[in-house]
Amino acid sequence: MSGGEVAGILVAVFWAILVSFLAVALARLAQTLKATTKLVADVTDQAVPLLADASTAVRSAQTQIDRVDAIASDVQEVTSNASALSTTVASTFGGPLVKVAAFGYGVRRALGSRRENVPPKTPRRTVIVGRPVPSARREKRDNRNKRD
Repeated sequence: MSGGEVAGILVAVFWAILVSFLAVALARLAQTLKATTKLVADVTDQAVPLLADASTAVRSAQTQIDRVDAIASDVQEVTSNASALSTTVASTFGGPLVKVAAFGYGVRRALGSRRENVPPKTPRRTVIVGRPVPSARREKRDNRNKRD
């Protein structure tokens, strides 16, 4: 065996090793592509019904929003009508009712001042902040605190 033959055998062995590594790499790449294809198919099978459900939900929500919008416009119209009615009633009956109330108050005062047997009302006591308590009340309070 000469040097050229040994070199040819070495090149052939290295070439066979390289081809076998490339074959293993291509086989693994093929398995990865098959798994990816299966995954994409599964995702597509699951995504299509989900998208259909989402589309149905959006349509339903749009229908409900349209209904709420109609209700809101009706409520706004009722509110404006109630406001107009309130203004009309206030302007129509407000003035005369105030006059009747004032007249009734005047009559009560006039009749109340004519009664002679009724004792006059006692004035109400009020508390003024910063004003000292009268000594008689202070003594009662001190005696009550001593008993407790």
